[in-house]
Amino acid sequence: MAQTRTFIIAEIGVNHNADMALAKEMIRAAAACQVDAIKFQTAIPELVQTRSAPKAEYQKVTTGNAEESQLEMSRKFHFAHDAFPELKAEVERYGIQFLSTAFDLKSLDYLTEMGEKVYKIPSGEITNLPYLRAIASRAEKVFISTGMATFEEVAAAVDALLQAGQTREQITVLQCNTEYPSPFEDVNLNAMVTMGQELGLAYGLSDHTPGIEASLAAVAMGATLIEKHFTTDRSLPGPDQHASLIPSEFDALVKGIRRIELAMGSSVKVPSPSEEKNKYIARRSIYAAVDLKAGEVLSMDNLVVLRPEGGISPMRIDELVGRRLNVDLAAQTAIAWDHLEP
Repeated sequence: MAQTRTFIIAEIGVNHNADMALAKEMIRAAAACQVDAIKFQTAIPELVQTRSAPKAEYQKVTTGNAEESQLEMSRKFHFAHDAFPELKAEVERYGIQFLSTAFDLKSLDYLTEMGEKVYKIPSGEITNLPYLRAIASRAEKVFISTGMATFEEVAAAVDALLQAGQTREQITVLQCNTEYPSPFEDVNLNAMVTMGQELGLAYGLSDHTPGIEASLAAVAMGATLIEKHFTTDRSLPGPDQHASLIPSEFDALVKGIRRIELAMGSSVKVPSPSEEKNKYIARRSIYAAVDLKAGEVLSMDNLVVLRPEGGISPMRIDELVGRRLNVDLAAQTAIAWDHLEP
């Protein structure tokens, strides 16, 4: 069976820093990479974290302000709801699917009012049952990230989605490591395959590693969805810039994935059309090793296996040994069945 076409998401997230001009610049750059979807993050920060919630360690480093609260940071980087119709229109202008991850129920309702039907569950919400039920009640497709989760937690979240109305065909489970950037030794692509197989779901990778290698490997392992953070400049302010690909890297990622899809081919082993013409040249047949006379008995000493093909296959050499010739043959003449005595 041919490889399924991988759905590739460029996650701008909050890398736009609530700057519409920068967001549109990023959309244009991501669209040029021929991605399938461009994704943002929608949130009312006060509904996501308490006033005293600390930043993650990586956020303290990437934002350069260890004392600032997570709430204060979030207020700086999130667009207000009324910015999203403009963002959606800009994405769709390029013929690309608009997506946004909602981080609270009001934001989820707002995206639903905008007509969104595909939802990504971020890793931090995998244990948020009210959120899972709200997603399941409205989604045509669900992508669920699994960073920080055990298999049992993933299974429980999937069960909650199923109980609330989703089917397994609507859900894609994403292996994810919630560190920015992720160490390669913590990516655990094998767990991606295990989750998909054990839960009976399509699977993919939400990739926070530097570079593109993990995503390319995931596609070769059967991933049907790849999500990767996107920016136009990793030196921009913001918590996710350092774990994002710039346009040239994302372009290489997309091209690499499409080539891997072609290379995966089918499960049937047959000669390909491109190599068929080389078969005659590269394979061998059985030839006379020296000048031979009629009546001589063929043996391993007077036969030789040479290119090109066109005569008797070397796989049948045992059928020739011990047979007599009925004609004279010059050295390097391909042996044929009608050269042999009955």
